Amino acid sequence: MEIRMHTDGGARGNPGPAAIAVVIKNHQGKVLEKFGKFIGNSTNNDAEYKALLEGMKKAKTLKPESVSCYLDSELVVKQMTGLYKVKNQNIKKHWEEIKRLEFEIGQVKYHHVPREKNKEADALVNKVLDSPHKNDIKK
Repeated sequence: MEIRMHTDGGARGNPGPAAIAVVIKNHQGKVLEKFGKFIGNSTNNDAEYKALLEGMKKAKTLKPESVSCYLDSELVVKQMTGLYKVKNQNIKKHWEEIKRLEFEIGQVKYHHVPREKNKEADALVNKVLDSPHKNDIKK
């Protein structure tokens, strides 16, 4: 099974209150998993990595043959594909765990997309951040 995963992370302020979102679909576009989660105070980059990490953990449980990851963070995509180095030690821990999951899953590809092509995950992040109690959202 091929999985297409859209992830997003955002912080209001940088750092500030932050949330992540993951939308996992099969190759036909059927939603398999969709969730948003408040992660406390964080930076935008940390939130983007946490979203990808949580998405990879969930994707692994679905036992896919391949995972295509779509993110609107060009920095994360370039770091995950080796075009940029990861210098921040906190981010490096996330990067290493994602790489371990990548190895366990097998085939993983990263794609940078504009925010307009990541609307579902972006909207979910904002929904969590706009919630008065910062509730997690699952569908």
